[in-house]
Amino acid sequence: MDCKEAQELLPAHVDRELGVRESVEIDKHLLSCFACQAEYAKQQAAQAAVKRRATYYAAPGHLGSRIRLALPSDVASPPAPRTWNWYNVGAALLSVVAITVSIGLYRTLPTAGDRLADEIVAEHVRSLMLNHATDVLSSDRHTVKPWFAGKLDFSPPVYDLATAGFPLVGGRLDYLEHRPVAALVYRFHQHLINLFVAPAPGGKAVPAQSLSRQGYHLVSWSHAGMVYWAVSDVEPAELDRFREILLARTKLP
Repeated sequence: MDCKEAQELLPAHVDRELGVRESVEIDKHLLSCFACQAEYAKQQAAQAAVKRRATYYAAPGHLGSRIRLALPSDVASPPAPRTWNWYNVGAALLSVVAITVSIGLYRTLPTAGDRLADEIVAEHVRSLMLNHATDVLSSDRHTVKPWFAGKLDFSPPVYDLATAGFPLVGGRLDYLEHRPVAALVYRFHQHLINLFVAPAPGGKAVPAQSLSRQGYHLVSWSHAGMVYWAVSDVEPAELDRFREILLARTKLP
């Protein structure tokens, strides 16, 4: 990938709208291109500034009525009833077929959960490729946890699981679903585990699940108003054990 192609895709890359393959290709290019690295950092800073300072307004309830009143009478009024004939019947059948095909295509589209899983894997791969697994490198939870203060609107729970075979490596700030999240990094032998932590949507519990994407394994669960996603290339059994150990720690008083 050259600079021209990379910079055309950078806005979508910043917004996490690309697939895993394109994201990996851009990250490979960024490893050796300082100009594109600078542009990438500039766009990330702009995105973060917009998220911090943008003001959102809801449309007033009377707006719909005003729009309908502004429409020409022939548009605003309901269409005259049609007389049924074979032509209309054929058109109706074609409409039914089109709707059926559309529903079939819609069902093949990735769900929000699928898109989130792909995004998590992409973030995990990106952190490894760019040698940027951590912003704060420390195995001391009392160093890692305070580092997030002022960078997030929540306080992520941080535990060192070295006695269970999963030592804490550090943490970093990351983005998932267009919002900042905590990424805690653990090690299992030669493998790194990225643990993404964020408040559960609406404070509601999220069902635990396990899945795989492109050779990586993911597990998710929620507890005490927080949702957790762990991703790594370790064996699924070890990642499940990591989840159970961490869940047991979060339940301790």
